[in-house]
Amino acid sequence: MKTLRPVIDRLLGSVICVLMAAMVLNVLWQVFTRFVLRHPSSFTEELARYMMIWVGLLGSAYAAGKKSHLARDLITAHLHGARKRASELFAHAVVLLFALTVLVGGGGRLVYIQLSLGQQSAALQLKLGYVYLAVPLAGLLIVFYSILALVDAARGETQTGEQSSGLN
Repeated sequence: MKTLRPVIDRLLGSVICVLMAAMVLNVLWQVFTRFVLRHPSSFTEELARYMMIWVGLLGSAYAAGKKSHLARDLITAHLHGARKRASELFAHAVVLLFALTVLVGGGGRLVYIQLSLGQQSAALQLKLGYVYLAVPLAGLLIVFYSILALVDAARGETQTGEQSSGLN
């Protein structure tokens, strides 16, 4: 699994960058058509909204993979040894449980319902199930990263890969 991590990190980072670039171009086109051409584009606002959903959810998975979640650092920053290790194990387990139940389970159900109902977006005529697919996908990525973090924490490795002393 550790050999798969750099590949997923690179792919996820690239997808987020492409989505961000596309979102910038989309919004620029929206501004141009609205203020220069005086005939606003009909799809750009909806497309920007959906890309923002994907960037936000995939970005949260990327942040989880980089262990840059603010709350985790606030909790564990002043702890050392066994307390820090136990706190990291607990935090990663809670994130894993949340990602599995809410994001993967609930998000997967949301996608299934939306695809079953065949609900489509107004301007793009895109099935909303595809838009909401970002939820379980991000959840699966967070589960993957949480499992790796749990294994690292169980081995006593800190975020930088150093071994903790286990004292305190």
